[in-house]
Amino acid sequence: MDKKRVKDYMTYDVVTVDAQGIVREVFEKIRTTNHDGFPVVDNGEVVGYIAARDLLFAHPSTQVREVMSSHLIVADPDMSINDAARVIFRSGIQKLPVVDEKNHLVGIVSNSDVIRSQIEHVSPEKVFNFITTLKKLYGIEPTLRRGSVPIEGLLPTQSKIYEDELEGRMYEIRKGLAEPLIVVSRPGRNILVDGHHRAIAAKRLGLLTLDAYIIEFTEDIELGMERTARSMHLETLDDIQVLDYARHPLVALTHRLVKRV
Repeated sequence: MDKKRVKDYMTYDVVTVDAQGIVREVFEKIRTTNHDGFPVVDNGEVVGYIAARDLLFAHPSTQVREVMSSHLIVADPDMSINDAARVIFRSGIQKLPVVDEKNHLVGIVSNSDVIRSQIEHVSPEKVFNFITTLKKLYGIEPTLRRGSVPIEGLLPTQSKIYEDELEGRMYEIRKGLAEPLIVVSRPGRNILVDGHHRAIAAKRLGLLTLDAYIIEFTEDIELGMERTARSMHLETLDDIQVLDYARHPLVALTHRLVKRV
């Protein structure tokens, strides 16, 4: 995660508002862009931020400078995405303008960008906890190495993934930011434990291998997850169902709750 920087996830094409402009122009930008706020610039420098809430009691002819928030928190392009996450969530703001050393706007990073950077994060704890589980369940002593694994031939253990997350993983692979897979390698089989979105994304991009934490053992033992995969009729990555976002269970739940209201 240390290599993930704000510049890798920020939006570069940012809609701005001029400090000398008026509130009426901001209303128009909200209407045409569907954004709820904009960085305010003056001669190329970021001087504030104006959000829809700042316009509640403002006259349409009021100058932007008079109603904008001038207490501005900004990010550096080379700032760790984790540090940006801390600033965003501790301050309660939704977007951080990203500026260079001359305070010129170069992008904007939002809470959704931060969330996207954290999905499918592989921690050392996750890997070692899985190794511990294998030891307890099967009485084996697996070894761990980091290396490349062929994408073809991986046995999936997850039957469904989501299209919106898949797009994010493809972005990260192109940028060289993708987390390693977790793969169990036993005689005659490579089992995909974690990283199904990444594996499918790499397959769509035409890649043959992916970086992985490879947990190896020499005993010819069928793991419980292999039996589960067989019960779900999973043999290759092509057997995984890709769902669009509208079919995500959380979205379905939200729709049901809205209808009840």
